[in-house]
Amino acid sequence: MATGRTHRPATRSRGIPEATVARLPLYLRALTALSERSVPTVSSEELAAAAGVNSAKLRKDFSYLGSYGTRGVGYDVEYLVYQISRELGLTQDWPVVIVGIGNLGAALAGYGGFASRGFRVAALIDADPAMKGKPVAGMPVQHSDDLEKIIEQDRVSIGVIATPAGVAQQVCDRLVAAGVTSILNFAPTVLSVPDGVDVRKVDLSIELQILAFHEQRKAGEEPGAEQAAADSRAAEAEPEPKRESGAAASGAAEPVPAAARTAEDSTRKGPDGDMPAVMPA
Repeated sequence: MATGRTHRPATRSRGIPEATVARLPLYLRALTALSERSVPTVSSEELAAAAGVNSAKLRKDFSYLGSYGTRGVGYDVEYLVYQISRELGLTQDWPVVIVGIGNLGAALAGYGGFASRGFRVAALIDADPAMKGKPVAGMPVQHSDDLEKIIEQDRVSIGVIATPAGVAQQVCDRLVAAGVTSILNFAPTVLSVPDGVDVRKVDLSIELQILAFHEQRKAGEEPGAEQAAADSRAAEAEPEPKRESGAAASGAAEPVPAAARTAEDSTRKGPDGDMPAVMPA
């Protein structure tokens, strides 16, 4: 089987849009599930629903692959699995190194989906001397001093960074200098890389914050809404406010008209205003 350092996927040379490339793994996952159930063909509508896209977009994406299906029959599942796998470069071996074997790195090392999708974990690397030789997911951890040698020996072109943010850029620089041209970054920081190096960032905290934003919207609880409601309830419980008339000496009190109170209450805002907070990028 060919190694990742000598072969590159053909998507860029064929002019497939990046948005289409990003959806190909979704189609492949849905097709693989169909294949495991021995389903021979699938319609564009069924496959689109399984992948979470609309059927028109799916047909457009597949047109870049030269696959148009058969009217009244649909797409051949096995052929599409092969076609998309080939386009993504998954018909060859891609050695991967994981740098940073903390909780997250160890979990990634034990993930069984790598091998079934064409990725071979070639090495686990950590800077802690106490980790050297320790077995994680059946592999001994190697020290970061040997990073460059490992990359050369195993012809690695994909690196996974699962280190703390403070050292992620340094690790990235060493990976790139050693010949790694694709990086999957789990560190909570933005990496700077030269042209020709691809970086994909996975930030779990940002994804959770985005979900929290949508949960807040679905619940109808914009920032400041609870405080505004509390202020309104407190105002209703207070005694009727009084104002002095023009003849202040008389001490006559004028009640605030109900219409004015209603207008005042309707314009009261919480301390953060009535717009939702902007989530960090």
